[in-house]
Amino acid sequence: MKMLVTGAKGMLGQDLCPYFRKRGYEVIETDYDTLDICDEEMTKKAISELKPDVIVHCAAYTNVDKAEDEIELAKKINSFGTKNVAKVSGEIGATMVYISTDYVFDGTKNTPYLPNDNPNPINVYGKTKLEGELEVQKYCKKFYIARTSWLYGHKGRNFVETMLSLKDKDVLKVVNDQKGCPTWTMELVKGIEKILGLPYGIYHVCGKNSATWYEFAYEIFKQSNLEVNLVPCLTDEFPRKAKRPSCSIMINNEELNLTRDWKLALNDYLKLRKGE
Repeated sequence: MKMLVTGAKGMLGQDLCPYFRKRGYEVIETDYDTLDICDEEMTKKAISELKPDVIVHCAAYTNVDKAEDEIELAKKINSFGTKNVAKVSGEIGATMVYISTDYVFDGTKNTPYLPNDNPNPINVYGKTKLEGELEVQKYCKKFYIARTSWLYGHKGRNFVETMLSLKDKDVLKVVNDQKGCPTWTMELVKGIEKILGLPYGIYHVCGKNSATWYEFAYEIFKQSNLEVNLVPCLTDEFPRKAKRPSCSIMINNEELNLTRDWKLALNDYLKLRKGE
């Protein structure tokens, strides 16, 4: 089975590629320096020649706040770039896996979001990722949309590492009025492997159960045996360029065992970080 991965040098790609290679896939790693997804002709030519069975589209513009100023660039990568990959994927009959986000929702629902709930993004990043979802559904017959959230991994900048770097602050304030599902990259990778055996469609592949950013930080320090003067605060105390959904908890229609409880995953992440 031949798998092509876009954005292979990103935080998710660096965990996904070696995992699937060990599972017996012939993995073709591409990134902006080898495959510019914004170049329609290059994308069509490269993917058509490689003829992958599966395309995992990890490449994305992910700077949520900066996207508010770089609207065209975010749209070019997340929407137009995804369209280019989806078109050729559909033409060659490949299965496409598109990594999406909880930010396609507005956060106003009182219960967890299901895959068939209507998206209503409130920031540019979420809007462009939703546009990408629509392009995938338009051009691909065989597709999986994997929405994830609050992603962290060993190969990139993330909330866990940020918190640990701030452990010595006299007071560390963390937002306590935004809820979501913390997700380790390896949980997402294994979840993608599982959905590849399920019917085509949209899936929520994120850590089981939920937390606020404050609760997430508290658990990081608790499991790391660190005493930190952690103080909960409101979003309004830390104004950001882009609006965030106040509650973007996601689950699936069925009790699919795609991921573990986020606290268990965090524990394994921290052990690996220490070399245990």
